[in-house]
Amino acid sequence: MSTSSDSSNPDRTIFEKIIAREIPAEILHEDDDCIAFKDVSPQAPTHFLVVPKRVIVSVKESCDDDAAVMGHLLCVARRVAEQEGLKDGFRVVANSGPDGGQSVDHLHLHVLGGRKLTWPPG
Repeated sequence: MSTSSDSSNPDRTIFEKIIAREIPAEILHEDDDCIAFKDVSPQAPTHFLVVPKRVIVSVKESCDDDAAVMGHLLCVARRVAEQEGLKDGFRVVANSGPDGGQSVDHLHLHVLGGRKLTWPPG
C-alpha cells in the first residue's frame, strides 16, 4: 500500500527527512521520482540506497500501481552503479518486512559492490 509524504507528520521516516533535506546525505542522484545516496553504515566498499520519493512501505506492501516507480528504482540503481565504477558487478537488495530485515518502513534498494560478494548473504 502506498502513502504520500506529509511534512507535518512527526512520524516521517529518516528517508522522508533526507528527501526534505532535514537530514544531510551524500546524494548521488535525484529526479522527480527518487533519490540515491550513500549509506551511512556501508556493508561494502560501495553501498548506496535508492529510495522512491513517494512512500511505498515495502515490496510486500506495494501494489500494481507502484510498478513504474519500482522499475525506475532498478534503472537508477544500474545508472548510479555505473557512475560509481561498479563495472564488475553489484548486488541489489530490497528487504521487506521484519523477517526480511527491513528496518525503515519506506521501500529502499541497497546497492552493494566494490568487492566479491558471497552467497548466501545471511
